[in-house]
Amino acid sequence: MQYKSIFISDVHLGSRGCKADLLCDFLKNNSSENLYLVGDIIDGWRLKRKFYWLQSHTDVIRKILKAAKNNTKVTYVVGNHDDAFRDLLPFDIHFGNIDLVNQCRHQGINGKTYMVIHGDLFDGVLRTKLQWLYHLGDILYNVLLRLNVLVSKVRNWFDMPHWSLSQYLKNKTKEAVSYVNNFEDLITDYCKKQKADGVICGHVHRAEIKTINGIEYMNDGDWVESCTALVEHHDGRWEIVEWLGQK
Repeated sequence: MQYKSIFISDVHLGSRGCKADLLCDFLKNNSSENLYLVGDIIDGWRLKRKFYWLQSHTDVIRKILKAAKNNTKVTYVVGNHDDAFRDLLPFDIHFGNIDLVNQCRHQGINGKTYMVIHGDLFDGVLRTKLQWLYHLGDILYNVLLRLNVLVSKVRNWFDMPHWSLSQYLKNKTKEAVSYVNNFEDLITDYCKKQKADGVICGHVHRAEIKTINGIEYMNDGDWVESCTALVEHHDGRWEIVEWLGQK
């Protein structure tokens, strides 16, 4: 499928939970004029704790570089898990057809302007001195992802569809719901102050398109649990694509 723009985030290359094979399949079967990597593409946090890297993770990088070589405009927006790249900023860095930025604006075909930002700067825990708590939560989340692998194997044995334990628990936890709602309010308020019509982000691993206080909020999800991308069609429509493999 050919799109005007594709937005993906929270791939977490270098982590066991990364669904790199599915992302490779998605990039093989879908192309675009613009490809936005909206943060946490490489999981530097987990790579620092323990090195883990599969061939499929390298294949994702190769497909992105190949897309750039074939005239796709690639924009890499830095997130918190790949924040080592922020040492190269605040100057925007250009590598051929690839830009490395903290945030940017995307002019939609529909005439609207969207802020493209990972979203970690609007995370209450990350903005305080309690970052150790966030890292602890990240470790516990990684444990849940390992349990996901076991659950998936059992469900495959019984020919049952994909289901994410970690995603289910997050959706059922009131604290998690409250955290996401607060995040959405903060990031849309920021965009309103920037006089943008909407925001495209990641970070919270929940794909969604909705309007908050007059601002279009679009989150492209992740490639750990939901395997989703946000796409802009050539007629100006926006859509969240959940990729479970080429049928």
